Formats: sequence, C-alpha cells, structure tokens
Amino acid sequence: MINLNAVFWDYPQYLEERFLRLSLSNNDANFRLWVVRRFLEYGRAIDTLSLFSLRELSEFLPLLKLSEYTRKKWNRLINVYGS
Repeated sequence: MINLNAVFWDYPQYLEERFLRLSLSNNDANFRLWVVRRFLEYGRAIDTLSLFSLRELSEFLPLLKLSEYTRKKWNRLINVYGS
C-alpha cells in the first residue's frame, strides 16, 4: 500500500491510490510530471518506484525543478539501480 499522505497532504482527492493510478493513466504529460515531482520531493522511494520505472524517472529528472538534495538523491538511486 502506497503512503500518499506525505505526497498529497494538500490534495485530498489523490489520497486514494486507485484514483491516482486512474488519473495517471490518462496520459496527461503535465499532470504526470507534477505527480512525479511530488513523489520525488515528498514521497518514499519504494512508493515512487511502485508507480514509476527508473527509466521513466531518469527521463523526467532533467525536466523537473527539484531541490539540490532531491536531485542528487534520485540521480544516485538511478545510477546505482538503473543499470
């Protein structure tokens, strides 16, 4: 079960995993980028990786405005586990 409270504390409509997955399946690129950014900044790695592949995250990472800490953390994770 994904912990969505830390990621969407201010968007209660996305606290239900089924609704979030359905929203992500609509192929709205801007929404997907927004969700990825929220997960990278506020979510647990295990939850993030249950929704997004390392390949997808590595493609999105350069497009997102992230804190330096978050960018380094995810670059490291992708480099170590992505190969």
